[in-house]
Amino acid sequence: MADMNNPYGTTRATQGGGAATEARHQFITFTLGAEEYGVDIMAVREIKGWSATTPIPGAPRFIRGVINLRGIIVPIMDLRARFGMELTTPTRMHVVIIINTGARTTGLLVDAVSDIIAVAPDAVRPIPDMGSDTQENLLSGLVAMDDRMVSLVSLDFLIGAGDLRNAGDPGHAGAEPAPLLAA
Repeated sequence: MADMNNPYGTTRATQGGGAATEARHQFITFTLGAEEYGVDIMAVREIKGWSATTPIPGAPRFIRGVINLRGIIVPIMDLRARFGMELTTPTRMHVVIIINTGARTTGLLVDAVSDIIAVAPDAVRPIPDMGSDTQENLLSGLVAMDDRMVSLVSLDFLIGAGDLRNAGDPGHAGAEPAPLLAA
């Protein structure tokens, strides 16, 4: 039976003598500079190399533009810029992770895809209160793995109505329009 309080969609399976064991949840990890992040593998549609985007006037600064992916118009979000870092200067080494969240398809521009990790639900730690609700909501948890820390991205907030609905509002973080020059 699924645990409705578990944000990672894992289920508990009973085995043998009725002992409950936790199913591991998988994440694709990627890098932005020296930092490592992860997204739910079930939301990933594909991973593709960087290609030029068509800018959209008035879009938030972190939206690089759109691409045509086999007939689907996909907005490309620069995660460096969305997370408060500088805009990415994309090269052929950068990748775009195409994700599906509900009815939305979005591309996430990242430096590189690094790994697939399997994580037990109890290994996911909460985000410490840092005084910035918007930035804290971009992450859903932290996972300590050997000598590294992986920040799990909250796709529901990042791509969901809670974030992009206000993205053009001048009072909203990162709401500056994208430049009209080709990327």
